[in-house]
Amino acid sequence: MVRDRSAFIHIILLLFVTAVIIWSVIQPYNYINWALEVLPAIALLAVVIFTYNKFRLTTLSYIIIAILTILMFIGGHYTYSRVPLFDWIKDYFDLKRNNYDRFGHFLKGLFTIVIREVLIRKSPLTKGKWLYTITLSIALSIGTLYEIIEWLGTKIIKGGKVSKDFLGTQGDIWDTQWDLFSLLIGSILALLFFSNLHNKQLRNKK
Repeated sequence: MVRDRSAFIHIILLLFVTAVIIWSVIQPYNYINWALEVLPAIALLAVVIFTYNKFRLTTLSYIIIAILTILMFIGGHYTYSRVPLFDWIKDYFDLKRNNYDRFGHFLKGLFTIVIREVLIRKSPLTKGKWLYTITLSIALSIGTLYEIIEWLGTKIIKGGKVSKDFLGTQGDIWDTQWDLFSLLIGSILALLFFSNLHNKQLRNKK
């Protein structure tokens, strides 16, 4: 019964993400930039769908994946430096930049819960300081790899408007460092606030 209810929730999440994908691809700011921004989200969704029957994650992990893919599809539609809500926040608080990308990197810290689940279920690691440390290290490694991919992407595109939109530094020379710091803070908070709930869902899967 619990498994059936969980499967129903997972289907609802997939339908909602699909609706956002359809919205996102309709007249985005730039189709090349859209493709660059959403490719990781599409790859993640593909892995989740193809492994669903063989390696079903907890509902918390699927909720996190849904949130993060939606985040990326919104960023792909508008570009990360032009998301309207954060333009409004920038104007209202007289900020220097649109901070949707910083908000996005902070929320990507939630992915540590997914990493944590894979480690608990597929490695000898048990709950404790080493699980916490290795989970954080993997999360930061993924974040750093993404920053490198962004940088390489701009080199392949060779400058221009698309390259500038994809990199999204908005003139901040410390943008990469701020992004990784936001990810670190988000990852630590995710582990602090959601580990107990995650443990409960993991026990229910046994």
